[in-house]
Amino acid sequence: MKHDNRNLILAAVLSMVVIFGWQFFVMEPRLADEQAQAETLEATAKAEQDAMKAAGFGTSALPTAPATPDATGGTPITVPGTAQQNLPRDLALAQRPRIAIDTPSLRGSIALQGARLDDLQLKKYRQTIEPNSPEVVLFEPASSQRPYYADLGFLRSGGTTTKLPTDTTVWSVDSGTTLTQDTPVVLSWNNGEGLTFRRTISVDENYLFTVSDVVENSTSNIVTLYPYGLLSRGTLPETEGIYVLHEGMIGWFSVDGLQEVDYDEDFADEKFEFDSTGGWLGITDKYWAAALVPQQDKAYEARFTEAPDPRRTAFQADFRAEALNIPAGGAAQVENRIFAGAKVATMLSAYEEVEGVAKIGLLIDWGWFWFFTEPLFKALHLVADYVGNFGVAILIVTVVIKAFFYPLANRSYTAMSLMKKLQPKMEEVRARHKEDKAKQQEALMKLYKDEKVNPLAGCWPVLIQIPVFFALYKVLYVTIEMRQAPFFGWIHDLSEQDPTNIFNLFGLLPYDPSGFLMLGVWPMIMGFTMFVQQRMNPAPADPMQQKIFMWMPLFFMFILASFPAGLVIYWAWNNFLSVLQQGFIMRKNGVEIELFNNIGFDKLIAKFKK
Repeated sequence: MKHDNRNLILAAVLSMVVIFGWQFFVMEPRLADEQAQAETLEATAKAEQDAMKAAGFGTSALPTAPATPDATGGTPITVPGTAQQNLPRDLALAQRPRIAIDTPSLRGSIALQGARLDDLQLKKYRQTIEPNSPEVVLFEPASSQRPYYADLGFLRSGGTTTKLPTDTTVWSVDSGTTLTQDTPVVLSWNNGEGLTFRRTISVDENYLFTVSDVVENSTSNIVTLYPYGLLSRGTLPETEGIYVLHEGMIGWFSVDGLQEVDYDEDFADEKFEFDSTGGWLGITDKYWAAALVPQQDKAYEARFTEAPDPRRTAFQADFRAEALNIPAGGAAQVENRIFAGAKVATMLSAYEEVEGVAKIGLLIDWGWFWFFTEPLFKALHLVADYVGNFGVAILIVTVVIKAFFYPLANRSYTAMSLMKKLQPKMEEVRARHKEDKAKQQEALMKLYKDEKVNPLAGCWPVLIQIPVFFALYKVLYVTIEMRQAPFFGWIHDLSEQDPTNIFNLFGLLPYDPSGFLMLGVWPMIMGFTMFVQQRMNPAPADPMQQKIFMWMPLFFMFILASFPAGLVIYWAWNNFLSVLQQGFIMRKNGVEIELFNNIGFDKLIAKFKK
């Protein structure tokens, strides 16, 4: 009895899974995060005022405690800001002498005390779509309110007392006044015991730093040191908190492959330690990341750790490389790289191919279905480069996808058309066997067989749309190219929801609805196209099902209002194309479309032909 409606029921079930999954895994955690962030900001502002009053800050304030080797003699574990902490960014920067960084993509500075990369802003990205919005800040000093920095150095071999540069060491500037993509800087420090450390720091026009350390040994003995690198983050950052996006520690290792460790992992009970030759490790946000790239032909030990502190928690990704032997009267060199910036897909691909950094493109969370998500992004990016608009690219790529699947959709819509033509005969069967459901079902199956109709064939358009929907959602959600990408009119950011609202007459009333009442123009367009497409399908026999499907477009309008605008535009456009496609196939099969007749559509077509 219900085979003719199974495709509609399947569509409803799959769609509701998508919607409720979005609500549960995205919107509820996001609302909770926003509330927690508001409380944190209020508390931070008060702490900042109290700290400034209590400390009497100036350039003479004490530096943070140096990093110290852990109990096993491995890579130092740092707890940022243990001496002075929670300072405003400008005051924290003033604690140490600095050399400026200025490139087309970055501005910031290197702390000469510790030779640490702890001050970076991304020139090309702002915090909001407002042109005067502050630039995105990535790195901050250890004594700031949100410490996040990269550090490279050396560890002694067991049983030796060689004096090494630490967090308190002030390096001299040998050459370079500002680090740019064309002018590296050279720093040096002499330990007074026969070792001279010379560090050359360079950066490309994007976000890849190269740090070359040369150790000169003027003593009469071989000196063995272990190069290390670390990324330390002294607070739990703001996260999206949803399962479709990884934020936290991440790395790709030659033995273990891609490893992702969330901030809420139990670091006390589980060890996240890896051995590798080549690869990288770091910390990733939704759009930004920092990664250490050890010398690719040298073995190293890597780990992810959490260092609890009464005042803050430090998350750290670090590595210790194999021994570096500096001969007596000679020198030895080690070269490491640091990526710190925006996760631009084409740029990361270039770092893989040109710079030889294996799999660094995996900093972008393409998900389990990367084989579908990544090609879809590349297609959108290619079209957007040509037309200059990602929203238009979504429309064009959707047309291409519809054309590609046309043969399958043609069979499905043809089957649905035949099902609609069979409606009168089906009603006769139901009436004839009204009291015997088994015979009714048997007679319906015989009717399908005699007429060569597959009642499940109409499911294919729905099943095809589901993976495309999820892939496009993933692309819109995780790729920085979609961040703040405009469409037309009021859509200034395809990765955010439609900002218009019918309940304040689209901004005419001095009222700002929120939450469930956020219903914009594009969700309404999507709901209308869904209603039209639904009316073209065979009506369910069950009156209750008819009521459910009648209200479903309205239900979807409200729920999808919180989705990224780009996704709603895709869905509305896909529905519109499906209506045209299905209408054409139904007319070709001689099926009358009641909805079009009711609105005089056929009469308009007849007049147009005349």
